[in-house]
Amino acid sequence: MIKSENISLRAIEPHDVDKIFEWENNTEVWHLSNTLAPFSRFEIEQYVLNATKNIYAARQLRLMIDLTANEKTETIGSIDIFDFDPLNRRAGIGILIDHKKRKNGYASEALELLIKYTKETLNLHQLYCNIEEDNQISLNLFQKMNFKTIGLKKDWNLRNGNWINEYTLQYILTE
Repeated sequence: MIKSENISLRAIEPHDVDKIFEWENNTEVWHLSNTLAPFSRFEIEQYVLNATKNIYAARQLRLMIDLTANEKTETIGSIDIFDFDPLNRRAGIGILIDHKKRKNGYASEALELLIKYTKETLNLHQLYCNIEEDNQISLNLFQKMNFKTIGLKKDWNLRNGNWINEYTLQYILTE
């Protein structure tokens, strides 16, 4: 387990199915993952059962974010490594914090843990993320963690009939 004072990152467990089902079927965040249709509970169960594959085989990894600051552990989000490229030592990352737990610094703490894990354990050279131009909260989070804006993709995503620009941010782990 990967831990800090308030947060731990852990592998997905079968008891996470309900939380993941809820998050993945929240239509308010579908545009962030290019989701067009709801996921069935069976699909989520199958995903969880197969999530134990090695990151080198699956080329992705989802870690659950647990709040451990009190006596009761509570799962409050997930953080993903995707587009994992061990040859070029890079990966994309994404994070979701349950809407009831946002604005408490948990995303920063989880992201800090993930950065350390990808640098020290996976030996990555760089991380990147893609964030829509109007998602100021996420832009602030990643910029605060020293991600640099390296590009703007114009009219990249279509949401509610409007084109949204998307930034690409990059963090070089090893200089």
